[in-house]
Amino acid sequence: MDVSRILAIVGPTGTGKSDLAIDVATRLAERGIRAEVVGADAMQLYRGMDIGTAKLPIEERGGIPHHLIDVLEPSEEATVAWYQPRAREAIESIRSRGALPILVGGSGLYVSSVLYDFAFPARDPELRARLEAEAAALGTAQLLERLRGLDPETAERVDAANLRRVIRALEVAELQQQGYGAALPERPELWSPATVIGLHVPRTNLVGRLDARVERMWRAGLLDEVRGLLNRGIERGTTASRAIGYAQAIAQLRGDLSEADAIAETQRLTRRYARRQVSWFKRYAELQWLNAGAETVADAESAPEASYAQARGRLADAALDRLAR
Repeated sequence: MDVSRILAIVGPTGTGKSDLAIDVATRLAERGIRAEVVGADAMQLYRGMDIGTAKLPIEERGGIPHHLIDVLEPSEEATVAWYQPRAREAIESIRSRGALPILVGGSGLYVSSVLYDFAFPARDPELRARLEAEAAALGTAQLLERLRGLDPETAERVDAANLRRVIRALEVAELQQQGYGAALPERPELWSPATVIGLHVPRTNLVGRLDARVERMWRAGLLDEVRGLLNRGIERGTTASRAIGYAQAIAQLRGDLSEADAIAETQRLTRRYARRQVSWFKRYAELQWLNAGAETVADAESAPEASYAQARGRLADAALDRLAR
C-alpha cells in the first residue's frame, strides 16, 4: 500500500468520519502499517471545545496520534491561512516516519487548503480595521453592496450572514486581488497524491440524527463546558464564539435565549451547515462516496453491538479498498 498518499475522509457533520479514521488506522496497524490523523475541523482546533464539536476523546482514539486538534485557545482566531502550512507540515512529518497521513474533517475550506494548490490573497491590517469600523457604523448590507460593485461574482457566493467573510472579501476586492480567497479554485490541482472518501447518509436519516445529537450535547453538559470557556475568553475570540452550538449556549447563559430556543436554533444551523458541506465536497473530482449506514455511526444507540462492530468493519474495509486502488 502506498503510504505516500493522503487518505482524506470528508463529508457532512454527523456521518462518523472520526470513527472511520480510527477503524482504518487500526486495520492498517494489524498489517504492520502505521497511520496518523490530521484534523481538518476548524472548531476542533480549540482546547476545551469538546462536546459541541463532537471531538473524539483521547481514550477513544485507539492510541492513534492526532494532529491539529486542541492547538488553540478559544480567544485566538482560527484562519485557513494559519491552518494550511501547519497541516501540510504535519503530513510531511507523518510521511517522514513512514506512516500514512489521514486527513479527517468536514470544514471544506480547511480540507481544500491542504489537498489543493491555491494561494491566499494579501492582507492589509489598516484596511481591515477601517472596514470593521464601517461595518459597526453602517452595517453589513452597505459593505455587501460595495462588494457587489467591485466583485459581483464574489458577492454572490460569499456568506452574507458572516460579517467576517464579507469584510475579508471586500478587503481582497479593494486590494485588487482576483475574487475571494476563501474559495476552491475552478480547476483545482492536487498538492499531493490523495484518495478522497466522502461519507454519505441519506438526507432524511441525517436530519434526525443531527437533531438528536444536538439534544445529547445539551444533556452531556454543553452549558457547563461553555461556562468554563467564558472564563477562558471565548467571547474575545472572533471564531470560537460564533461556532454553532457555542454561540447559542452563550446566548442561553446570558439570558437571551431559552434552552428550547437555543437547541432549536442550533439544530437549524447544523442542518444548514450539513447541506453546505455536501455542496462543497460534491465539487471534488477525486471524491468517492461511501454509504455510512445507520449502524456505523456513534449515535446509532439502538444497533446491537455485534451488528455495529460488523458494519463499522465493513465501512473500514471499503475505505481501504479505495485506498489500495
